[in-house]
Amino acid sequence: MTALTALSEDELIFQREIETFARQRIAPLVMAMDAEELFDRDLLAEFFSIGLMGIEIPAKYGGAEGSFFMAILAVEALSKIDPSAGVIVDVQNTLVNNVLKHWGTDAQQQRYYPMLAKDTVGCYCLTEESSGSDAFALQCKATAIGDGYLLNGKKLFITNANEANIFIVFANTDFSQGYRGITSFIVERSNDGLRIGKKESKLGIRSSSTCEVILEDVKVPATNVVGQVGKGYKIAINTLNEGRIGIAAQMLGLAAGALAGAMAYSDERQQFGKTISSFQAVQFKIAELATAIEAARLMTYNAARLRDQDLPFTKEAAMAKLFASQVAEKVASQALELYGGYGFTKEFPAEKYYRDAKIGKIYEGTSNMQLAAIYKLLK
Repeated sequence: MTALTALSEDELIFQREIETFARQRIAPLVMAMDAEELFDRDLLAEFFSIGLMGIEIPAKYGGAEGSFFMAILAVEALSKIDPSAGVIVDVQNTLVNNVLKHWGTDAQQQRYYPMLAKDTVGCYCLTEESSGSDAFALQCKATAIGDGYLLNGKKLFITNANEANIFIVFANTDFSQGYRGITSFIVERSNDGLRIGKKESKLGIRSSSTCEVILEDVKVPATNVVGQVGKGYKIAINTLNEGRIGIAAQMLGLAAGALAGAMAYSDERQQFGKTISSFQAVQFKIAELATAIEAARLMTYNAARLRDQDLPFTKEAAMAKLFASQVAEKVASQALELYGGYGFTKEFPAEKYYRDAKIGKIYEGTSNMQLAAIYKLLK
């Protein structure tokens, strides 16, 4: 680790503890969870017990009271072993918990923080069939009734939905105002009319649930509006900016895990009477990939540090997410090739890293959306 990516003693201890936990507890379950397309419930409970699901939540609510940077370190460390585990922790911390941190009322924090820190998974419901990259074209409707709202609509591709009991839902209270009608709501799974629809069968991160969330006359009290009515678009924009750093960390961890496995195998696999790591061509490939990973780490850590210091970070977050997802795809592909034919089988984790890498260029803003954002911020 270079000086610029050096961690404080506390951060280094935290990172090592999570890496050890991931190797000991997650690694033995990865392939079975991937095959079953289901995250182990006991493992998820352990995430709560060791504080991974409430890293920035204040201690008075049962959280770890850590930094955003520590959440990023956790996502990276978990993703070295299983990017599905990484994204579960990422969504909880960088999206759900952060919505409450920045925009939640005292009453909302008092009710939901203890749940999210102790045993309750949350999810972030923005995407719809007609509003992916064009997020503000969402059609989910919120109709004012008495002391609350009725929510109607269908959300698509919602991470953590299968396990979640708290849903941050974006709906439009006034379509005549366009995106200025978008409002954020806290919805509980127990609310009548909320149900989980189709669970997607995916190419990668298969044990991380991705589902439809269907809302049919779901009554939500006005006290569950997050921020101000009509200001949900600001919450969505700002939260996703932070979430992109989390995805960069996921892709960074994935790349590091893929390369570590390939390097270990190259020291064992023999061709022409010697290990393939003895060949300069292999050494140069590994060196090139390691350099790309270090560059992605610098960009990701920099964006996270800026966020923790309340400095502008939007451009840096977009750059980190764009670059780390490119690096992950490249590293996963070339690392797989170092295994030869075995890389194409499930005997080694190389093919899973390869499948998992593709999503990095798609969710929480496609690569083209990152490029568009970066260009605007260069002006």
